[in-house]
Amino acid sequence: MAASEAPVFPPVLPDRHPDAPRGADLDKCVHCGLCLNACPTYRELGLEMDSPRGRIYQMIQVATGQAEITPSYVGHLDLCLACRGCESACPSGVPYGRLIEAARAEIEACVRRPWHVRLLRRFVFDHFLVSRGWLKAAGALLYLYQATGLQSLARASGMLKLFGKLGRIERLAPQAEVPFFFSQIGKTFPAKGEKRKRVALLAGCLANVTSARLNEATVRVLQENGCEVVIPEDQTCCGALHVHSGLKARARELARRNIRAFLAEDIDAIVTNAAGCGSTLKEYHELLENDPEFHGIAAEFVAKVKDITEFLDGIGIRRPEKAIRAVVTYQDSCHLAHGQKIRQAPRNLIAAIPGVEFRELPLADLCCGSAGVYNIVHDDMAASILEKKMALVNGTGADIIATANVGCAIQLKAGAALHGKGQRVLHVVELLDEAYRQDGAWPPAAPPPPAF
Repeated sequence: MAASEAPVFPPVLPDRHPDAPRGADLDKCVHCGLCLNACPTYRELGLEMDSPRGRIYQMIQVATGQAEITPSYVGHLDLCLACRGCESACPSGVPYGRLIEAARAEIEACVRRPWHVRLLRRFVFDHFLVSRGWLKAAGALLYLYQATGLQSLARASGMLKLFGKLGRIERLAPQAEVPFFFSQIGKTFPAKGEKRKRVALLAGCLANVTSARLNEATVRVLQENGCEVVIPEDQTCCGALHVHSGLKARARELARRNIRAFLAEDIDAIVTNAAGCGSTLKEYHELLENDPEFHGIAAEFVAKVKDITEFLDGIGIRRPEKAIRAVVTYQDSCHLAHGQKIRQAPRNLIAAIPGVEFRELPLADLCCGSAGVYNIVHDDMAASILEKKMALVNGTGADIIATANVGCAIQLKAGAALHGKGQRVLHVVELLDEAYRQDGAWPPAAPPPPAF
């Protein structure tokens, strides 16, 4: 559809849910179609209704009263990865990420899901992700499943095929990394050498179980670069998964708690190693724009938030002395490249490591299929996207796949196991950490016993 042929719609209805898509945002789309090739679901299916332009067209119809919220509408919007690749391609500056999140919030307010779905969502979003106790318990069970050999047996025997979707999702299961990072929350780590900055680290939620070594590496790299690192005790889940799932009210509660926890510290920056989390943290002021108590301090909070690659590149890192003899390629994390518009910083950090041969990945900023819980909810679509991504990775001949998001790392590790050629998957900071370290020490120096 050419821009000159864009349809004219009636005004947006005034009596809509407060979190519904705004008319001013919807009006920015001129239906030019330049977003189509940047959309993973359109590339897979070739269906207009599963493209950014098509989804916005449906949002407008609902917003103007020409259509109702139907199962078809919900299905097309649910199938979106919310990767925001269309934002980078859009010449009109359509805030698609804000639109899809708003549309899902409206759906959540207007659609009554089956009882078992409501129960599962309530447990996951209201209890599991925000409870250290539940996360520790789940991590302990995952560790036992993996450490006892049950996982290897289940995979080798083929019995997982009997469980259908659950069996397919099991292939994505990350490693439970003991000891979990929860034990470090509330602590302060001194800078190495002269102190340049004092920063606070977002430890995350699931990352404390499945990316504990990444969090430790992040602390070490910050210390190496003259940063004192504090990990606030009262922090909680950032709320990104809640926002992406339409649960904005719950996300606002988490945002308020994090703002209190982090701004209570005398810090120069709030650092995160998860691009998806960082993108939401940087939008707290939008999330709380109608909160008279928190909107102002939310803007103060947002001004301090930095992705770890953005922060390190900004202050200038100490060049590692240890060489890493490897071919490295880099997968852009969607919410870093498209959400936060950060592309060069991770590449600069990789280039600073002696011995690395960097090879650019074709379509590096096309989603890998992770997208929060997308690879669980829409595992078939995510698996197809991942398989194509790994074909591009294999073509680079890289030994190491670097990324800048914990969700991407989990997805790419599964991809390397299923379709790869033995590649290691590392966060950019883990790669830096390997270059800085002369041994594998992290206090305590001796290998610790399992601790949950």
